Amino acid sequence: MEIFSFYNYTFSLINLIDVLLVFLLTLQLYRLLKGSLAFNMMIGLIIIFLFWKTVSYLNMPILEGLLNQFVKVGFIAILIVFQQEIRKFLLLIGKGSLGDKHSFVRFLPWNWKIEKGFHTHFEDIVEACEILAQSNAGALMVFPKTSEMKFIGASGEVLDSLITKRLLLSIFNKTSPLHDGALIIANGRIKAANAVLPVSDNPDAHAIYGLRHLSAIGITEQTDAIALIVSEEKGTISIAKGGKILDNMTKIEIIDFMNKEFANEMVSVGN
Repeated sequence: MEIFSFYNYTFSLINLIDVLLVFLLTLQLYRLLKGSLAFNMMIGLIIIFLFWKTVSYLNMPILEGLLNQFVKVGFIAILIVFQQEIRKFLLLIGKGSLGDKHSFVRFLPWNWKIEKGFHTHFEDIVEACEILAQSNAGALMVFPKTSEMKFIGASGEVLDSLITKRLLLSIFNKTSPLHDGALIIANGRIKAANAVLPVSDNPDAHAIYGLRHLSAIGITEQTDAIALIVSEEKGTISIAKGGKILDNMTKIEIIDFMNKEFANEMVSVGN
């Protein structure tokens, strides 16, 4: 059934449903991948595709031929590059995470909210880190900027709890079954514990740091997150950003650093 026409295109009810489903799927993919290395790579692939279409329209045969060969193997390249994300995406579908009755409604503009600094009390977090450092108990906390990192959080124990000093000390107690993995803290709440992070492939870092620091470097290489690390061996507190480690920082330095990193207001979708 034809609804309306636009130039030479005729839109039916099925066409509109098709466009709507693609739009909603794109929003879900954006929510799942934003802030990660995979998201930046996806944007790069989209730019190459649009460039290919432009070259084709302008009738530039040599460049079009080169890009055409790239596009032909593009699907296989996507499967290779995004294999981890595709696997986790299918896992979320299997668990029904995308079928949540609120999953699409949360993207409506009136459900957006402005948050400032995630309302995270970095003083309590750093005080807990100091206590852990004094007792030579290791810890790794990850603070995402633009994503709650649900893919990463799903590898551990998914939580949604307030941040308290006692809870942090309990989680990273050496006798706790959750102390080895990473803690994911987003929007002022603990989202997951004992999460497994990607380890950096940087050979220079492997020569200097242990697994906890390599995991912090790895997650900050692949995402825009900030990681806080308490060294079990040295009893020091460090920060990882952009794949780089800032070693042996003081309480005041850490609090100032974190407050500056999370000071900007941002639009967050949903609760």
